[in-house]
Amino acid sequence: MSESTLERHQGASSPSHPERRRRRFSGRSRRDFFVFLAFALPNLVLIAVFTYRPLFANLQYSFLDWTLGSKTARNIGFENYATFFGSDDAPRVLGTTAIFTVLTVGLSMVLGLLVALALNAKVRGTTFARSAVFAPYVLSGVGVGLVWMFIFDPGYGALAWFLRTFGVASPQWFNDPQLALTMVIIVYIWKNLGYCAVVYLAGLQSLPGDVMEAAAIDGAGATRRFLSISLPLLSPTTFFLLITTILSSLQAFDLIRIMTPLGNGTSTLIYEAYMQAFGSYNRAGYSASISVILFVILLVITVVQIRFVERKVHYA
Repeated sequence: MSESTLERHQGASSPSHPERRRRRFSGRSRRDFFVFLAFALPNLVLIAVFTYRPLFANLQYSFLDWTLGSKTARNIGFENYATFFGSDDAPRVLGTTAIFTVLTVGLSMVLGLLVALALNAKVRGTTFARSAVFAPYVLSGVGVGLVWMFIFDPGYGALAWFLRTFGVASPQWFNDPQLALTMVIIVYIWKNLGYCAVVYLAGLQSLPGDVMEAAAIDGAGATRRFLSISLPLLSPTTFFLLITTILSSLQAFDLIRIMTPLGNGTSTLIYEAYMQAFGSYNRAGYSASISVILFVILLVITVVQIRFVERKVHYA
C-alpha cells in the first residue's frame, strides 16, 4: 500500500482533529455546567423562595382588601393605591422619606469623604481611628437607638444634663415632629458615617501616586490636586456609595422604630407600611400597596443612576 493510500485510509477511519476537539470541548462544557449548577442552584433556589416569591406575593396582596389575620380577602383592584395617593398621608410620608433620604445620603457621603481624607494622613494612631470610625456601622441598630434615646431624653438624658450646666432647657426631641426627624437623621448619619469613610479611604489609597506627585511638582496645591485629580478619580467610588446609601436610607427601619415608636414626624414609606400592617390599623393589603410603591421608587432610582449618572463616572 502506498503512502498516500495509507494516509487516506487513516483519515477515513479516524475523526478529524477539529471534530475531536469539539467533542472534548463539549464534554468539558457539560461538566463545567453541572459544576456551576451544583454551586449556583442552592443560591438561586433561596433567592427565588425568599426574594422573588415574597415580592410577587406582596404585589398580589396589594390588590386585596385584607385585614391582617383574617382568613378572607376581597379583590379591590387599584383601590389601595388610589386611597394612598388621594389621602393626606401621601404628601407627608413621601416628603418625610425624601427629606430623610437626601439629608442622610448627602451628609453621610460628604462627612465620610472628609473623615477619609483625615484618616488617609500618615500619622500615628490612624489604625485605631479607622476602627473607631467604622465601629458604629457594625453595631446593632436597636442598641444604637436605645443609647441615643438616653442621650436625647429631655428629662434625664446626657444632652439635657449638658445643656442645663449652661442654663439652657433641653428641646423636646420626641414630642416635636421636626425635632424627632432631625434626631433620627443625626443618629443615622453617625451610625453609617464609618461605612462611607472606609469606602472612600479605600478609593483614596488606590489613587495613582505618580499622578499626584507630578501635579505637586507642577505647583498644584493640595486643594487643587484634590478638586482636579482626586475627586474625578473617586467618581466610581462616589457612584457606588450613591447607589448603596440611597437604597439603605430608603429602607431604614430599626432606628426609626426604636427612637420614635409612633412615627411622630418620622413616618417614611417603609415605616408607614409597617404601621399600617402591624400597628392599630391591621390593613395588610393597604400596607402591601405602600411596599410596592417603595419598590417602584427604588427600581426607578437605581435605573436612572445606572442609565444616566454612570455616564459621568470616570473609570481609570
